[in-house]
Amino acid sequence: MASTVEEQKVHFDSKDALTMVEELRGSYGSGKTRSYEWRESQLKNLLKVAEHHEQEIVDALRSDLSKPEFEAYVQEISMLKSSCKLALKELRNWMKPEKAKTSLTTFPSSAEIVSEPLGVILIISAWNYPFLLSLDPVVGAIAAGNAVVLKPSELAPATSSLLAKLVGEYMDSSSIRVVEGAVAETSALLDQKWDKICYTGNGRVGRIVMASAAKHLTPVLLELGGKSPVVVDSGINLQVATRRIIVGKWGCNNGQACISPDYIVTTKDFAPKLVDSLKRELENFYGNNPLESKDLSRIVNSNHFARLTKLLDEDKVSGKIVLGGERDKTNLRIAPTILLDVSRDSLIMNEEIFGPLLPILTVDRVEESFDLINSGTKPLAAYLFTNNKKLKEHFVRTVSAGGLVVNDTTIHLAVPSLPFGGVGESGMGAYHGKFSFDAFSHKKAVVYRGFAGDASVRYPPYTKGKLRLLKALIGGGILSIIRALFGWSKA
Repeated sequence: MASTVEEQKVHFDSKDALTMVEELRGSYGSGKTRSYEWRESQLKNLLKVAEHHEQEIVDALRSDLSKPEFEAYVQEISMLKSSCKLALKELRNWMKPEKAKTSLTTFPSSAEIVSEPLGVILIISAWNYPFLLSLDPVVGAIAAGNAVVLKPSELAPATSSLLAKLVGEYMDSSSIRVVEGAVAETSALLDQKWDKICYTGNGRVGRIVMASAAKHLTPVLLELGGKSPVVVDSGINLQVATRRIIVGKWGCNNGQACISPDYIVTTKDFAPKLVDSLKRELENFYGNNPLESKDLSRIVNSNHFARLTKLLDEDKVSGKIVLGGERDKTNLRIAPTILLDVSRDSLIMNEEIFGPLLPILTVDRVEESFDLINSGTKPLAAYLFTNNKKLKEHFVRTVSAGGLVVNDTTIHLAVPSLPFGGVGESGMGAYHGKFSFDAFSHKKAVVYRGFAGDASVRYPPYTKGKLRLLKALIGGGILSIIRALFGWSKA
């Protein structure tokens, strides 16, 4: 009985969530999170989390995903450090009101755009980059002056536990909290009214988050995913292109990344050369037995392993494997796998793969690949390898995706001056750098006037003369205004 009571106390339900949100609203309402000093101190503390606990973070990521230390540092720890440092460097500038032009209609006046925090933010993060995708949005929310609740993914339990511990130790608990748990805890959080919800994950849960937010008219930032294509033209440096595709696919959490290449499109003539190059470079990177490689993450859990196995074992697909396909169910490992000319109506081509499988589709002319891409839902990223200037321009002009990269993969994520976000079913809203600050801010329009220059023309009683003058002020030039003032009509 005592054990049951204890378990009930530990369980986080809607009542607990409501109490927590009310406490955070009280803290936010006091104004403490709005000050530059508070924002700066919290960003500095977040930076300390990354700087002082690097090995613990690496160990947690290894426990959750067998993530190589190199990837853990480069793709998670260092990127969070960079995000914190940029926010600290630019925070005063970001917080400054932005001057805006006024018109003759409001003369004399001045105007500005004031960035104000939204309030209390809920951030629900993903399991594939559980450190970066948890804390990177927190950087923006703090920089903008908000109170924050972070819900890490339960599918990365070691990182979730570490985040709860470190945020509790380093951050201001009156304004920044971590809630661990699974579906029940997330549901309890989604029952509450927030001022913005940021969710990173899949479209199915994204729809649940959006539906919950709609009940309170809460805005959302959804970072989802999709089938990110790679178009490969001939006449390129094939070795460099192949290496960049491999590092974007298997070098990013073994394909378990929202911007990893999902499939390749190339011409029928060029496909054999591309396949040979991929085989050669994959062996160079991961050896003859990639299941034993320490440089590849494992599949996150048995459910995802079973899902990927189902994609691979479909009758339409299983005979198309030209490299790989080996599996180790016990250790949740699947070797880098290349499939050539898979059917477009197969399972693997109709859902985001999110794993180490890479289908190659072939077309007669490389230009046909753009229509193929646009026939599906809009992806989070799209990539093109070519030396053809017109093809580059056509790609940028016609392919709609969250982000595009020419002659590389995934690197746009590391450019802080670019927004990172989806379009259509790959998400809505964007963050990174200044875009993170803006994502969690309200842009408040402010107009200043004095008491001089009060024009009677705007007040009743309305006359034809006043109407002529207002029409001239609003839509006419200086001559129209002069005519209106003197009562002259157009010749």
